[in-house]
Amino acid sequence: MPAYLKKLPAALLLGGLFVGGQALAAESLPEIIVERIGTQHHDLRLERIAGGLEHPWAAARLPDGTFLVSERPGRLAHVSEGSEITHLGGVPQVSANGQGGLLDVVLHPDYGQEGGDHDWIYFTWSQAGSGGTATALSRGRLEDDALVNVEELFVQDRFSGPGRHYGSRLAWLPDGTLLMSIGDRGSHPPRAQDKGDHAGSVLRLTETGGVPDDNPFLDDADAQAALYSIGNRNIQGMLVNADGQVWATEHGPRGGDELNRIEAGENYGWPEVSRGRDYGTGEPIGADSLPGMRDPIYVFDGTLAPSGLAEVTSDHFPEWQGNLLAGGLRSQLLKRLTLDGDAVAESEVILDGEIGRIRDVRQGSDGALYLLDDDPRGSLYRLVPAD
Repeated sequence: MPAYLKKLPAALLLGGLFVGGQALAAESLPEIIVERIGTQHHDLRLERIAGGLEHPWAAARLPDGTFLVSERPGRLAHVSEGSEITHLGGVPQVSANGQGGLLDVVLHPDYGQEGGDHDWIYFTWSQAGSGGTATALSRGRLEDDALVNVEELFVQDRFSGPGRHYGSRLAWLPDGTLLMSIGDRGSHPPRAQDKGDHAGSVLRLTETGGVPDDNPFLDDADAQAALYSIGNRNIQGMLVNADGQVWATEHGPRGGDELNRIEAGENYGWPEVSRGRDYGTGEPIGADSLPGMRDPIYVFDGTLAPSGLAEVTSDHFPEWQGNLLAGGLRSQLLKRLTLDGDAVAESEVILDGEIGRIRDVRQGSDGALYLLDDDPRGSLYRLVPAD
């Protein structure tokens, strides 16, 4: 048995996902979870199209209609159109403690074009090292049932504990550079204000992990060259919309979860500015606003615990064009946000507990909406028009 299969929980090995090394459908899927969900503009059907995923973190739809799904314990699942799951070899050994593990996964924007020169799969993960762990970026190519030609492209500058706040969302800018979020790592929030530290930031990298020659902090001798923005507590939802704008959802402490528009060279305030409260005392953390620091576009009511963010551009949802869909972990919500310039004009709850903790939200190349739940027996879901 391959080593990566030996790591699977017994429930998965016995549940029919793998027999003799072959991938099998564990159950009859897709399964309709909710036949009709009424919203202000569209009636939706919620389907489960793959199950048996252990704490899935991110989903990427391949050109052939199959999916790659990262599982936090360190497995990359290939989900066929028939809902069969094969775990790929070649994935680096991750540090799967706390919130760490195998995290985001995205395709190169030119993946699938003739010649295959850009058929790279990019993924982030928590790497163990002296002093703790760090957020890392790698890429590889899909060949049969393995990642091959795996390259480590970037590792944040400092290994530290505890095992949380890795950030780790990826998004491509129109110029072909790659944005990568890194959380403040949870132990010392002021790291997010230190330009000599990658923690608590958004980075901008080339497709090979280098530093673009027009990054905003290059002229600051005390700053890390890869920095694109600072003062970000823990971004786990990030996208570049059709207009090239960068939007991100960010965890606050005890409330104060934010939607921000990320711009080059800006400081988003954490922990000097926050709408959240201290976990122990309940007292406010920082000021509501300070000069030289960007205020959030929107602060979510209560605790969303945001993870996963998508822009709707699909013809399947004509009334939602340009809207954002934000997933929530603790809240178990999927929220739709209508933008009016740099303001949120309207919000609507689309899902409220139907799939549990929402980890990722993506619009597929087929126009459907896809979601992952954060669960030991997690699933890949699809939202489509009910009719």
